[in-house]
Amino acid sequence: MASIIPVASFDCVVFGATGDLTTRKLLPALYYRFKDGQIPGTSRIIGASRSEMSAEAFRERARDAIKRFVPAVDVTPDSLVAFLEHLDYVAVDGAGEDGWEDLAAKLAERPDQVRPYYLATSPDLYGSICRNLAAHGLIGEKSRVVLEKPIGKDLKSARAINDAVGEVFPEEQIFRIDHYLGKETVQNLLALRFANTIFERLWTADVIDHVQITVGETVGVEGRAGYYDTSGALRDMVQNHMLQLLCLMAMESPLSLDANSVRDEKLKVLRALKPITPHDVQTVTVRGQYGAGAVAGQPVQSYRTDLGGDAQSRTETFVALKLEVQSWRWAGVPFYLRTGKRLPKKLSEIVVQFRASPFSIFPTEAFGREPNRLVIRLQPEEGIKLEVMTKDPGPGGMRLRPTNLDISFEETFKQRYPDAYERLLMDVVRGNATLFMRRDEVEVAWAWADSLLKAWAERPEPPRPYAAGSWGPTAAIALIERDGRTWHEEMP
Repeated sequence: MASIIPVASFDCVVFGATGDLTTRKLLPALYYRFKDGQIPGTSRIIGASRSEMSAEAFRERARDAIKRFVPAVDVTPDSLVAFLEHLDYVAVDGAGEDGWEDLAAKLAERPDQVRPYYLATSPDLYGSICRNLAAHGLIGEKSRVVLEKPIGKDLKSARAINDAVGEVFPEEQIFRIDHYLGKETVQNLLALRFANTIFERLWTADVIDHVQITVGETVGVEGRAGYYDTSGALRDMVQNHMLQLLCLMAMESPLSLDANSVRDEKLKVLRALKPITPHDVQTVTVRGQYGAGAVAGQPVQSYRTDLGGDAQSRTETFVALKLEVQSWRWAGVPFYLRTGKRLPKKLSEIVVQFRASPFSIFPTEAFGREPNRLVIRLQPEEGIKLEVMTKDPGPGGMRLRPTNLDISFEETFKQRYPDAYERLLMDVVRGNATLFMRRDEVEVAWAWADSLLKAWAERPEPPRPYAAGSWGPTAAIALIERDGRTWHEEMP
């Protein structure tokens, strides 16, 4: 059983306290950490938003959120009551002047606490909230600010947000969160690669044929249609989550686990990504948009219907890419990325396909000469699977078949693994920025994404239609199969 190491006592102020992110993710995550004894009893969680309500009303909202989004088996009456006692609330206008003196007075009660400010708001408010924090003397050496994605919609807007926040907070106090980096399996990529020589010695273009990264969602745009139609799959998923996963797969060994050492190596990967030009865009990218279909046996409507019947929308809900990392280690190894909404299942995985052996001593009828494959599952069940060839038991000659060496983290270690937000929130309190994005990472990623958006604009084509419940447009299959490869679509 892993030991629980308490963090320092803190006052966490959550701006956007009545929003969806706070309700679904932040309050349940903080409850779990409190229940497990990681949050000291002297800590406070202070909700802040424009809505006028009492502290008791906010606690009732939090009670409902925990009962809704935390499994009943994990909620005990005593732990829930004790957690709610640490919640408080202040009505604050992030863009205006109202409520800031009340917040300052509440925080002044304990001036020496670690103070994480979590901005679970629209990015348009990041600058004004930070300026108000500074104007009311609420920033000190123990302060941190957490920024949710999206950090802008292009390089220009990302720089504007970074400039506005950076005027108030030094870079080491800014935590740009990407919840994918808090997943247990993603962190295990560092251990898998750099604590196991068997894998690090094989992590080269000589041994690896290609890498696939898939992030599939069964849901549509749900209640985010307004945001999503100005964003699309590239901005929403590829520019942040998927490029971060690619960086962890392709990075060189950092000098240490120090935050800047790790982020320096990720930055090198982003800078080594080959830009996609208008000349290449039709052969290495596919854009798609879901139509009507069925997911999990239930009929669902098209993206345009989800928008309210906007037949003119050219926003992509699916993207497939063939990327190149121009470095000594990865020369000639393609990275295939795909992500989309309304796909057959919710799935996030990384597949490392090793090269086939140049010669086999086994007769062709023994097996289909399947090369080894490493599958790293991020969801729905976090784990690692290595596919190897073994002899089929029994007499009758040498018959081979693929067998899985399968590690499910929850089954192997017999314990519940904290949600990504639980881990990342505690890292904020500790001041550990290893799993958060640095300003230059965000801006280099946006510069690469902007070049692709520009290439798409210069070769304008509508997104290719695909039926909801399928794996995207047929062109995405052609993208990889014309290289003699195929997408990994086995059930995890």
